[in-house]
Amino acid sequence: MSTKTYKKFENAGPGDLPDKMTVYQDCMTTFNESPVNAKRCRILISRLLHLISNGVTFPENEATALFFSISKLFQHQNDALRQTVYLAIKELSGMSEDVLMATSSIMKDVQNGSDLVKPNAIRALTYVLDESTAFSAERLLKSAVVSKHPAISSAALCTAYNLLPVSEATVKRFANEAQEGITDLKQFPSSSYDEGSSLLVGEFYPNSTYMAQYHAIGLIYQLKKGDKMAILKLASHLSENNVLKNQLAKVQVVKLIEDLVNRDPQLFREFQNVLSYWLSSKFEAVQIEVAKLITGLAMRQQRLVSPDLFAICITTMQSLLSVPRVSTRFAVLRILNRIAMVSPERIALCNPELESLINDPNRNISTYAITILLKTGNASNIQTLIARISRFIHDVSDDFKIIIIDAVRTLSLNFPQEWKGIVKFLMDVLKNSEGGFKFKNSIVEAIMDIVSFVPESKELVLENLCDFIEDCEFNEILVRILHLLGKEGPYTSNPSLYVRHIYNRVVLENSIIRSAAVVSLAKFALTKNDPTLKESIVSLLKSISNDKDDEVRDRATIALKLIEFGEKRDDSVANDLIEAKYFYDLPSLESKLNDYLQTNDDQFKTAFDSSAIRRFTEDEVKAIELKRKQEQAFQNTSEKSSAETAAKKGKTETRADNDTFAGASIGEHEEELLSAKYAEELLAIEQFKDYGKLINSSAAVSLTETEAEFVVTGIKHIFKDNIVLQFNITNTLPSVALDNVSVTCTQDDAESSGLEELFTLPIARLLPTEEGACYVSYQKQDELVVGGFMNNLVFTTLDVDTETNEPYPGDEGFQDEYEIDSLYITAGDYITGSFVGNFDAAFDQLPAEETAVFNIQESLSLQEVVDRVVQNSNCLPLNNTQFAPSDANSHVLKLYGKSVLNGKKVALLVKMISSSKGIALKVQGKSEDAELCSDLVNGLM
Repeated sequence: MSTKTYKKFENAGPGDLPDKMTVYQDCMTTFNESPVNAKRCRILISRLLHLISNGVTFPENEATALFFSISKLFQHQNDALRQTVYLAIKELSGMSEDVLMATSSIMKDVQNGSDLVKPNAIRALTYVLDESTAFSAERLLKSAVVSKHPAISSAALCTAYNLLPVSEATVKRFANEAQEGITDLKQFPSSSYDEGSSLLVGEFYPNSTYMAQYHAIGLIYQLKKGDKMAILKLASHLSENNVLKNQLAKVQVVKLIEDLVNRDPQLFREFQNVLSYWLSSKFEAVQIEVAKLITGLAMRQQRLVSPDLFAICITTMQSLLSVPRVSTRFAVLRILNRIAMVSPERIALCNPELESLINDPNRNISTYAITILLKTGNASNIQTLIARISRFIHDVSDDFKIIIIDAVRTLSLNFPQEWKGIVKFLMDVLKNSEGGFKFKNSIVEAIMDIVSFVPESKELVLENLCDFIEDCEFNEILVRILHLLGKEGPYTSNPSLYVRHIYNRVVLENSIIRSAAVVSLAKFALTKNDPTLKESIVSLLKSISNDKDDEVRDRATIALKLIEFGEKRDDSVANDLIEAKYFYDLPSLESKLNDYLQTNDDQFKTAFDSSAIRRFTEDEVKAIELKRKQEQAFQNTSEKSSAETAAKKGKTETRADNDTFAGASIGEHEEELLSAKYAEELLAIEQFKDYGKLINSSAAVSLTETEAEFVVTGIKHIFKDNIVLQFNITNTLPSVALDNVSVTCTQDDAESSGLEELFTLPIARLLPTEEGACYVSYQKQDELVVGGFMNNLVFTTLDVDTETNEPYPGDEGFQDEYEIDSLYITAGDYITGSFVGNFDAAFDQLPAEETAVFNIQESLSLQEVVDRVVQNSNCLPLNNTQFAPSDANSHVLKLYGKSVLNGKKVALLVKMISSSKGIALKVQGKSEDAELCSDLVNGLM
């Protein structure tokens, strides 16, 4: 290489990478010299590792050459050099060929090397052994695991852990030695580091960190994780005996307990005492992990965690908020943040410490503290919190600002009565704070939510947005605000105020903004609050129709035509286009459009049919959005356990009797598409085409356990004069096919149910792992019919040839049946959630009233009762009443919805009181439909 290249590296800064070819050639030259210069070799290896750690790779031939050149350095007895050699071998083994050639040299060091080199040699074994050679290292690893030197023992345990995917059978043979590694408290030798020095090892660091305990527990868990009883025995032994000296080992045991509790929550009581004791551990990591386990379980299984134990957790975390270590404070804040989303009142004790963290120099911590305080805030201190945020928010980056704005948005949904202070804060930040598109867009999102869900805020917000768009630099945000002005402005007391601001955009902005402004202006032409505006709007649109941009001209021309048609012909289509009253179900629309594009065979001569796509009214759209935002806010901070996630994983909801109001177990979009798919499949069947429009479909309800031989879910489809029960059946038997599969449904009270069974559509054949749908159709005698069905799965079983996956010829099979859970049609199946801004006023205006009282003897919490009521009623919870305070003995739930049959409104006011005898409910319902109100209220529980 040139002198210039060498000189460049000699003068390089600390962050510069050395030249790749220079390092390669120096290594090849220096490593083959005789005698070996140990110091020079260490320097070159460090440069080589620096390159590799920064993503620099070598071709296979160069890497192999380097590997074997480095392996020649095994002849040198310098321990420091041998340590760096092993580091290089580990990095190069993935790029090189024939790495097995170094195995004998490494094993020699494992057997006879010094204590300083042995750990590095043992760790290098992982990278050079394969399944065929792993057994040869068994004896060496066994002796290393039981070594009295803690570094050697830890290295052997780590190597065994990493060898599990390579040769699990070999590692299992020294599981007993790994078990001994937990109880054998190894310490570093107390002899001198060097014979000529009086300095002892113990003066450099403690006699032992007992890290081998942590590594041993991890290895044993991997070997026994499939055996619940073995893990239970291990966790009980380690928690009862005071043998654990390493904090990471204790953390690992807490994780073992968490795994067991997730599998069987009742096991928590067995470990409750030790967990309570470890909350006062001297190790902060142990305290945090225990607090995380207990609080997480309390949010899922409230009855298992006593209030006293939960209070101790909160007190422990409160004290940890004052420690100097940033990582500790951050970990505690994450736990508190999850609790605040479910039970904010339970962490109010920590508010003084949280307020002190607002000015923390670490912005991650200060932002978390702010968001938690906003979630724990109440109507009395919201203004104080917002005032503090106003001083703080301008000094943080956009990422932290967005987190704070999201927390404020959640606050606005929880306390709609405090909208004035929240709107003032948001508008101040929007106008006066510097930031990028994402930040500004998050503020506009929050403001739009307030307009949608707090109707009384509309005029003030729109006026402020009119001022903002005069200086807005983002086209996307301008378009959204113009759309909002066009949507809400015509229904305000003074619509002409917004027309001027919108027209200014036509005059001053680019073509994208002018196009959006034209659409907004057109919506003011049909306003009922100020009919004189129409002439002005028409005049403005006529002047705009001469715009230089074709998109703007086209929109203005179309708007003028629609206004003309709407006036002269009372054209409902024109009115609907200008003032949309219905909104399509977007997942269903997307699916239909895809099918239309892919299956159209007549060059698109057949027009797209949108009549079968479900449409929502504005209040239904608001209800869906509000529910989605509430659930999204909860799910973003609530980390569910792996066992719970696995239990809910699949394409169905959990059972209605134990589900919680946390959304479906799959993504919202996938669930909506799945619902649309079921509806399309149903309507495509010839026997159901005469039933008319599908009014409503329920969510899928599990009728069997997920581990059963046959997994069955039920879906209820409501038509005007019919009800169709759909049973999705999955055959999980590996070598059995099912023929003529059907479900026999027996009504609980057939004489008075008002349902007449018409026919059943069976599944002809269900092969292993396949899913099919069986349908049972009923004729309704009345518009509103409720009742229950006892169900049996009836089928013929046939043995299957595993090679062809087909039944054996001539096998006639035998008849069999399988009992599944009952399926109930309730009044809630005829209701969909609806949004109303003022629940109390809407409740008082409804004419028909029904009252019922229930006494629940089951051992349920208030939150579980709330979840069940919301699930059964299918109404939308308002005013954030879907969360019951965990420390309260009473709660009021407000629900609002409307009939899918006739659109009549229904409201429920549910008052509940918890006592030692159970939970008493008083349900007061009001509706425009007396029959619906009566059935809903009396059949709610």
